[in-house]
Order: sequence, then C-alpha cells, then structure tokens
Amino acid sequence: MKFYSFEELDKDSRIIAKQVRDSFAPDAIVAIARGGLTFGHALANALDMRTIFSINSIHYADTQKLDTIDVFNIPDLELYKRILLVDDIIDSGDSMVEIKRVLEEKYPKAEIKTAVIFYKSKALIQPDFKIKETDEWINFFWENYKIEE
Repeated sequence: MKFYSFEELDKDSRIIAKQVRDSFAPDAIVAIARGGLTFGHALANALDMRTIFSINSIHYADTQKLDTIDVFNIPDLELYKRILLVDDIIDSGDSMVEIKRVLEEKYPKAEIKTAVIFYKSKALIQPDFKIKETDEWINFFWENYKIEE
C-alpha cells in the first residue's frame, strides 16, 4: 500500500492543470465523490475555475468492490461544452466508464475528458490526463479523516 500525501497532491495537481489548460481548456469540472473531490478542488483552484460540480458513484464498500455501480446526483451541465471528469484513481475502470456513459447520454453535445492522479494500465478506460501508473492500493491522505471511537 502506498501513502499519497498533501505535498504530492499539490505538485501533481499543478502538473495536470497545465496539461489540461494547454490542450483542453474545460468550461466545467465534475468531480466524482468522494475520491475525486479533493483533486477536483485542487484542479479548479489551479485553473482558476468556479464551475465545479460533483457526481456520486458507489462501486466500493471500503476496499470491497461491489457488483453494481450506482450513479446519482447528476449535475445540470446543459450550459457546458467541455467537461473534465475527475477522480483520484482509475482502478478497474468500471466506475469511470459508467459515469462517463451516463453523462454522454444526458449531454450528447458536450466533449467529456477524464483526469486522474493514478491509473492502472489494465483498466477498461485510460484517462485523457494522468500522472502516475500503479498496481498498488493507494491510501490518500484525505481518507485518514475518520472519527475515532
């Protein structure tokens, strides 16, 4: 298991933000809750964007992969033509494929690209913007904020 720190997020977000700005220039960011929220916030700050939305997907219970993918809380993106869909990691790719499919079906005129920090080369989908390939389970610093019993 690899620990991913705030310092790494700070550095990686700036690198990906430059890639995104130089080749795509989105007019909206959609962060996948929960994992993509911190990264999405960092990208929105780096790109000086206020048009950031969230979407929910449940495909894991802790580290246990579920048999279903539930996509809900779909934002109104009718006014946006270039949407950046953001998550912390593409593991199997199941969730990203399904969320992207749902958004493309609902907003067929929009161009949707994906950005993640980590990706696995064997995933069903490869992100448009990425920084680190991995085969490990990643422990992101934002996952450590839990109430002690």
